[in-house]
Amino acid sequence: MNKNLLNALSGEILDASIEIHRELGPGLLESVYEYCLFEELSLRRINVESQVQLPLFYKGKLLPKEFRIDILVEKEIIIEIKAVETILPVHLAQIISYLRLANKSLGFLINFNVPLLKQGFKRVVNNF
Repeated sequence: MNKNLLNALSGEILDASIEIHRELGPGLLESVYEYCLFEELSLRRINVESQVQLPLFYKGKLLPKEFRIDILVEKEIIIEIKAVETILPVHLAQIISYLRLANKSLGFLINFNVPLLKQGFKRVVNNF
């Protein structure tokens, strides 16, 4: 997927996230924001998948452990949703790991538990 399309989708993701935050505000569970973001992006006719399994390989061997991506947009952009007081380094490490493991170049860490959503919206890149 070219960078222009990824950047256009990024704008839609930010706009959809702001719409949800404006409608619901902070203080709800992550799962609520996940369902709403899935719905909002779907309404915009954007291809989204929820709770996408990401297998764990170690030294070429598939292990009986998997990760789950909150939302995958157009099979290219990973979204990790949080509803926490503060984004910690481990949250950022999580999405960076997901990007690497899934071989994706762009992701977003979105914390809905903030007064203004732009404070909780972080773009994360992997070889972008």
